[in-house]
Amino acid sequence: MGRLILILFLILLSGCQENQIVVTEKLSATRLLSSVDQQGFDRAEKPREFIFPQDHGPHPRFRNEWWYFTGNLEDSSGRRFGYQVTFFRFALKPPSEKAAASHWANNQIWMAHAAITDKDSKRHLTQEKLVRAGPGLAGSHAQPFSVWVEDWQVQQGKEGFPWHIRINSERFKLDLEVEPTVGIILQGDKGLSQKSAEPGNASYYYSYPRLNSRGQITINGQRYLVTGLSWFDREWGTSALSPEQTGWDWFSLQFNSGDNLMFYHLRNRQGTADPFSAGTWIDNTGNAKRLSLNEIEVAPSNWWRSPNGNNYPVEWTMKLKADNRTLRIKPILNEQEMDLSVRYWEGAVDIYEQGKQIGSGYLEMTGYE
Repeated sequence: MGRLILILFLILLSGCQENQIVVTEKLSATRLLSSVDQQGFDRAEKPREFIFPQDHGPHPRFRNEWWYFTGNLEDSSGRRFGYQVTFFRFALKPPSEKAAASHWANNQIWMAHAAITDKDSKRHLTQEKLVRAGPGLAGSHAQPFSVWVEDWQVQQGKEGFPWHIRINSERFKLDLEVEPTVGIILQGDKGLSQKSAEPGNASYYYSYPRLNSRGQITINGQRYLVTGLSWFDREWGTSALSPEQTGWDWFSLQFNSGDNLMFYHLRNRQGTADPFSAGTWIDNTGNAKRLSLNEIEVAPSNWWRSPNGNNYPVEWTMKLKADNRTLRIKPILNEQEMDLSVRYWEGAVDIYEQGKQIGSGYLEMTGYE
């Protein structure tokens, strides 16, 4: 959602020895987001000046941050793929001025998620890495920009772009270059994305909403040369959701016209949209317009029950009130649940208007346990 820290589940880790992390049960992202200790960390309380490329790198004074790529790709025959690559950092305690006793005395936990949706074969492949940030195991640099968890990594090119994404997992490989066609978009209030009424219940949030992408996907030894579009989200902060908020539905939509839309639909305990739901419309020249809840309306139109028993609204109706437009959002595959340490649904979708496909994007849903 402008990615509300799935990594917060790490506060309930059952064990952590050196770089080995053990999780004994599935955990709820939204429940954890309502129960974190914030003392000693900086909080996102007011707009700030963003400085690049420095802000691509780490922000250790905040409890958590993440780098989030999603995209839709296809090969020369039209075979369709969706992909997700995410790096999360979470601090177990505030940074200390004292020197660490050893390289392993590190209070940073890193998690990475990766997934490929292969529409033709109706497969959704997922993988996860969890490490404690011992010497060289995981981290991020601003100049030159890089973020990595073991051998999963994103690195900038010699001139800044393209960025190179490399994922080598047991189930698939992804080797992709991405380069923006639209500049950085500061989400919310000049980059301050407020999630609930309490000051500091917010994140600093920016996006590259449209990145030309090219590279290859390998599944079961079969290599596919692919091109398409990606979306990059970058957030950091400390605070949790309000106890009255039970989950979110996050949409990143890329239209064939070159326009783009981000919208996060926060849900409250009454099952209705939380007033802090918000979004951004980005036109094909990069001009951005903030959207409030009274300008956009979303409602589920079809549901899918996962083998785990979770019931997800995988199809949606979206009304853009100012333009009197009604969009239909449909997944390329219902079975896109991320059945990892934190269970949620995240997958590739298509956009329809008056029965015609007009774009594609990604949808993330939490709080449906």
